[in-house]
Amino acid sequence: MIDLRSDTCSQPTEAMRSAMASAVVGDDVYSDDPTVKQLEREVAALLGKEDAVYMVTGTMTNQVGIRAHTEPGDAVLFDQNAHVYILEGGAPAAFSGVLPRLLPGNRGVFSPDDVANALGVSHRFFPSTIPAPVKLLCLENTHNIGGGKIWPYEQLVSVCEMARSRGIALHLDGARLWHATAATGIPEAEYAKHFDSVSVCFSKGLGAPVGSALAGSKDFVARARRFKQQIGGGFRQAGIIAAGALFALRHNRDRLQEDHEHAKLLAHRIANLPGIVLDVATVETNIVRFGVTSLPAGQFVEKLYEKGLHVLPSGPDGVRAIPYLNISRKQILEAIDIIACVAEANADSAQEGKISNQSARSGY
Repeated sequence: MIDLRSDTCSQPTEAMRSAMASAVVGDDVYSDDPTVKQLEREVAALLGKEDAVYMVTGTMTNQVGIRAHTEPGDAVLFDQNAHVYILEGGAPAAFSGVLPRLLPGNRGVFSPDDVANALGVSHRFFPSTIPAPVKLLCLENTHNIGGGKIWPYEQLVSVCEMARSRGIALHLDGARLWHATAATGIPEAEYAKHFDSVSVCFSKGLGAPVGSALAGSKDFVARARRFKQQIGGGFRQAGIIAAGALFALRHNRDRLQEDHEHAKLLAHRIANLPGIVLDVATVETNIVRFGVTSLPAGQFVEKLYEKGLHVLPSGPDGVRAIPYLNISRKQILEAIDIIACVAEANADSAQEGKISNQSARSGY
């Protein structure tokens, strides 16, 4: 089975497993695990922040970040298709008690005017305290549902400056920030310097089995550690898994361009297949999202699965495929052949059905 469901499906390499097996460990709840502490130092340095805290998942780092920036009843601005809003189980409301205010992003990217319009203008006849006060703006780079879209750097800066001018804190969901850097050459710290907090993931793309980190100022991270513990995120000899994340951070960032090349190869080869809707220009990193018109997406991916390709349906007519470090060029070429086989077979079936219907109407 060629598994392109997600880069979270990656498997640790033998070298990573060796690093995990030999990790020096302690009790992370007591801040005694040297491998966790080393990982946190290196992440903070890479992102240009004072401190970082290691957690189990990117959902946890995002949600702890939101909680650390806000109090219940505050409002938070999200892109309408943000991972933190769509795919994290309603956690902003459940955990932080915040009110999501949605921005009309295009593939996850919005403008300073979109932010300004959402904030409105306070007046003494209608002060800003009447609606829930907006305390935080969240961006996602690269954007998952946007198909791995990279935020244009100047636009990102302009949006952040708008939020700053209105006294709003900024959080970056950088689960795939590594991919933005690999594609643009802009260092992670250059992106991160515009945000008060940054979440990064070690299991998406970098191939570690577990974990994400939340970085920011020392005071912010100290507050975040409280909420990490509060929701059950404290773990003991975590150095075993932190060693995998540390290995990934040191060794697997430079190879991400290979995944981008595989995604572009996949996109270019399937874009003109019958029943496939795909603009290859939208494939900027390692995520390929395409539409299917010949039958529902769920049925389409079932047919792919039967032939040895595992991908995800995305809505009624969308499909997502993601190359990652365990996927070879040979497997990408095999995946292309499988998609072509299913797409062409469905096109033939649709044509036969059309001819049959025409014959029936003609009385033959």
